[in-house]
Amino acid sequence: MKLIFEKSVQGRRGFRFPDSDVPVKAKVPQKYARGNDAPLPEVSELDVVRHYTLLSQKNFSVDTHFYPLGSCTMKYNPKFTEALSRLSGFADLHPLLPQLAGGEMLTQGALEVLYELEQWMCEMTGFSHFTLQPLAGAHGELTGIMLMAAYHKAKGNQKKKYVIIPDSAHGTNPASAAIAGYETISIPSNKDGGMDIAKLKSAVNDEVAGLMMTCPSTYGLFESNIDEIAKIIHSVDGIMYYDGANLNALLGRCRPGDLGFDVMHINTHKTFTTPHGGGGPGAGPVGVNDKLAKFLPISRVIKRKDGTFALDYDYPDSIGYIAAFYGNFALLLRAYAYLLMLGKEGLKATADHAVLNANYIMRRLQPYYKLCFDKLCMHEAVFSASIQASRGVHAIDIAKFLIDRGIHPPTVYFPISVPEAVMIEPTETESKQTMDAFIDEMIAADALSKLDPGAFKDLPKTMPISRPDEVKAARDVKTSYAF
Repeated sequence: MKLIFEKSVQGRRGFRFPDSDVPVKAKVPQKYARGNDAPLPEVSELDVVRHYTLLSQKNFSVDTHFYPLGSCTMKYNPKFTEALSRLSGFADLHPLLPQLAGGEMLTQGALEVLYELEQWMCEMTGFSHFTLQPLAGAHGELTGIMLMAAYHKAKGNQKKKYVIIPDSAHGTNPASAAIAGYETISIPSNKDGGMDIAKLKSAVNDEVAGLMMTCPSTYGLFESNIDEIAKIIHSVDGIMYYDGANLNALLGRCRPGDLGFDVMHINTHKTFTTPHGGGGPGAGPVGVNDKLAKFLPISRVIKRKDGTFALDYDYPDSIGYIAAFYGNFALLLRAYAYLLMLGKEGLKATADHAVLNANYIMRRLQPYYKLCFDKLCMHEAVFSASIQASRGVHAIDIAKFLIDRGIHPPTVYFPISVPEAVMIEPTETESKQTMDAFIDEMIAADALSKLDPGAFKDLPKTMPISRPDEVKAARDVKTSYAF
């Protein structure tokens, strides 16, 4: 497919402005003026519409393909929440109106949505307070670590400089801790996929500020020693951080706040079906227990005694502003609508289906791929393609095979502790028929690896690009057209 610049025809226009009838000319200093016209593509409106429509059709998306991207939870986004987010009563509000004198009374509906969503998240997770401000999951992580730092500063814990992170945690955790100024200590997993308690104990001392845990982990396993881990961390006044990226496996079954965690974030796109793509837009609400509540960002939405809602800035120990008070409101509104639709029992059912689907795929593929941990998984199953690799077919080759068959591949080579890792997360929104079709293709890939391993080398054949230099693509990014 040609680039839009390659479709350019000199002199062609999509729109022509009429001559200005305003007798005023802007006086732009010459030093800021262009020496030459900008080299924009010269195309018609129809050229543009067809180009971008065709471009969009080359995407894999949840709306068009099965998308079993492990640990990313690419689930279907219900269209009714899209419609609700466009209601003029919400979409046409000026975002700063509640901050103007008297403006909050003109935005009671939006403030009530934020307030109630915070209360519901508290109930679902076992925490006493929430902020909806963080604009993505990683932003929520950073906010949580900043709350951890504020807690230690307020208590005079000057020696705290380490955050412990299991090797089964999400890859963003070490980055968030480092950005907040902490050094990280990685704890390996034991043979069952849980945290190695002996190595944790040897690493914990008065310099440990806290621990960040993803549960279920990136092995798709529930950490069965959380109570003991929490006691170890709390014994040195450390903070237990729960990475809620995989919360969809636990909804309605247990609450992180009841397990000994002090702070957590939620990825609304992973748990409550809000859109997820292209790095955003996102929303990463953060919940805390009482000992961290006074440090939450401002402003906070409160409910007054007369039942009306307002913004409150009177939190002198707050870490301050991390985003606008309303966060990514359109996504939060979608999550609010999704919760209203499902209710308590519906949310439990989503967790049940997410776990059931992952275990169905795990058991059906177990005869063909090496299973990392032979026990019930939670929302995702982690295999190794080491059997196929012994035939010369690696995890990346299987991913290319699936692309050729019209399926977005699972996550490969993560967790990094698993050689030739293939991490599969079907989510709760996929049917048995869709999963069976995926399983059949995975089995077909295994069969082909036995019969003709060389056949994988030039796959995919159905895509515009087959085998790019992936290292160069990641480290030598060029997004501008070379004129």
